[in-house]
Amino acid sequence: MTKNQSIICMSLLAIIIAAWFYLFYQHWQMTTLPMSEMWMPPSDSAAWQWMDFALVYVMWAVMMAAMMLPSAIPMVLVYAKVCQQRYQTTQPHIILFSIAYLLVWFGFSIALTILQWQLHGLHFLSPMMDNQSEIMAAMIFLLAGVYQFTPLKNTFLQKCRSPMGFLLTAWCDGPNGAFKMGLQHGGMCLGCCWAQMMIMFAVGVMNLLGMVLITLLVLIEKTVPMNIHYFSRTVGVLFIGWGIWLLQIG
Repeated sequence: MTKNQSIICMSLLAIIIAAWFYLFYQHWQMTTLPMSEMWMPPSDSAAWQWMDFALVYVMWAVMMAAMMLPSAIPMVLVYAKVCQQRYQTTQPHIILFSIAYLLVWFGFSIALTILQWQLHGLHFLSPMMDNQSEIMAAMIFLLAGVYQFTPLKNTFLQKCRSPMGFLLTAWCDGPNGAFKMGLQHGGMCLGCCWAQMMIMFAVGVMNLLGMVLITLLVLIEKTVPMNIHYFSRTVGVLFIGWGIWLLQIG
């Protein structure tokens, strides 16, 4: 790893650590503070204020950065190496590429915020953001499990697992090209992992163990050399099995 790549890697790791620290702090607040001192999303959707939307959105945006940036590091490092060869510098291209990648997930966080607002209104989520419906949790796991077997999932996953292949087919010159490629790569990752992110609604939005396990799953799927088809389908079977089990006890 070159000096520039080391600096980039350390910078991304600093962002990831800060994001996880924020999530741990939020979890600590929810598990230790008295109910009277704790902010919680209103159970009635009509009672939500702009501040409630903002706090839920920030939570999701930080969560997406914490969970998805680790698996993006290999792509960013390969892109940095190519930029160094072509431009003799990695800035501002790496910054623009990374910002664009995160913007895709920040946009997805808007959809997650709106969905959470509705789920609170339907009383599927408690004020502590825990799941209150076994049926809804089962449907989410079944959806995520079935998606693991779809050609669309496989297509996005294969592109995410091949940084050099992506750069060869999607390369665009200059800072504008860096931003465009970041958006494109973020879109592929979103297409690959959106259903896995939805599982947070099933296990509890602030479930730290759930966050860690899904992050590891995404990291393994996107970066570990192996027969990815078997692994992805095994995960799909586990999700479907979990969903069926929840239906039976629900």
